[in-house]
Amino acid sequence: MGISNTFDITGSALNAQSTHIDLIARNMANSQVISSSEAEAYKAQRPEFKALLGDAFGSFNSPVSSFGNGNSDGVQVSRFLESQTPVERQRMPESPLADADGYVYLSNVNVVEEMAYMMEASRAYQSNVEVLNTSKQLMLSTLSMGNK
Repeated sequence: MGISNTFDITGSALNAQSTHIDLIARNMANSQVISSSEAEAYKAQRPEFKALLGDAFGSFNSPVSSFGNGNSDGVQVSRFLESQTPVERQRMPESPLADADGYVYLSNVNVVEEMAYMMEASRAYQSNVEVLNTSKQLMLSTLSMGNK
């Protein structure tokens, strides 16, 4: 595995965490949405991450660099899972969305939980940015070794 693989792996992690943060924002934006039935109520979503395991020794067996060949390790969002937390039913007979019994259905998004997920995803994103910066500095230091 070369230094270029580090950039590919970290880039895939940044993309995955960016998708996670977008999904959290979508959940929070829909946290106060009401609907007329339990089936139509917005349900929080979570990403499921999948590890990508390429050929770790491919770059050693081939004189061609593995940079950008799509055969690197990393992570991706494989699918989105809906929260199984039950939606809350609230009596609101004056609402035009109320069912025949006068109830509306709220989303099952827990804003406090979403903030915790946001902090987790943000820290993971920041950690990956640090990996990129460190890798860049190591590459620059390696290149400058011949100039001294």
